[in-house]
Amino acid sequence: MIELEHLSKVFDASSKNIKAVNDVSLKIEKGDVYGIIGLSGAGKSTLVRCINFLEKPTGGKVVFDGIDLGTLPHKELLKQRQKMSMIFQNFNLLSQRTALKNVCYPLEIIGTPKKEAQEKAKKLLDTVGLSDRIYSYPAQLSGGQKQRVAIARALATDPQVLLCDEATSALDPNTTRAILSLLKKINTEMGVTIIVITHEMKVVEQICNKVAVIENGKIVEQGYVKEIFMSPSSDIAKELILPKYENANKTLSQRILRIAFDGRSSVEPLIANLILECRVVVNIMGADMKDINGVAYGQMLLQLPEDDTAVNRIKAYLDKKDVKYEEV
Repeated sequence: MIELEHLSKVFDASSKNIKAVNDVSLKIEKGDVYGIIGLSGAGKSTLVRCINFLEKPTGGKVVFDGIDLGTLPHKELLKQRQKMSMIFQNFNLLSQRTALKNVCYPLEIIGTPKKEAQEKAKKLLDTVGLSDRIYSYPAQLSGGQKQRVAIARALATDPQVLLCDEATSALDPNTTRAILSLLKKINTEMGVTIIVITHEMKVVEQICNKVAVIENGKIVEQGYVKEIFMSPSSDIAKELILPKYENANKTLSQRILRIAFDGRSSVEPLIANLILECRVVVNIMGADMKDINGVAYGQMLLQLPEDDTAVNRIKAYLDKKDVKYEEV
């Protein structure tokens, strides 16, 4: 659906040129929830703005449904841009308009009759769970409710693609989970392809099927989320996936094993069985685990014993159980 071919964006600064996006090539297929993750300043927000030509790329191509957007005259580009809606970290709602009128706004721009626009806006607000707040102003809404209005507004023009630029960064954890669940529902039930820009791996883990890791404007790693999570190859991906636990940092002289859980039953006492079978004691230095429908996802850091024979028994046990691991 969307192909980025050697895409670049250079900003002219007073003393030097800044390459915000540097030779990026990606393929996003219809129905994907595609995550683009990186630290602050990595170039991810500039990249997403190049996708819909809010920022005109300096070089390369953005091909949308077989059409090179860079070759289109302005009027035709606007038509294609209507197929790609965007939601932002700070909601960007119009403070003098109610939730209903905020959702109606893009419909007004394209000339939709008032009655038709209001009926559609009401249905969309019901879809995002705000049918009881249609006449509320942004100042009367919580952060999560504001983002729901923004999502409803983004869906008003029936887009094929929804671009989410740090859409949950200003929200608390519970609200973030609710908004991500809503986005996943929109993807599944409405068939909207979603591109998620974030600096949080937990966001990618919850809803994305594919992910690209960006650093200094370049894509350093890309693939299916499970593959990247289980076996990150770049240093930045490891940093994003593997938290720098304080206790682990104090034991850098010791051997640390990272175990990745991806689909194992959460009731299986893997570590307890490892200790019993291998006749070793291991110290858990940190863990980031979640139980989703009885299945364990996440990772754990174990401090290994100094005895090489004991370490080999541990690795043999994990191999037998088909558990992914690496020394870090």
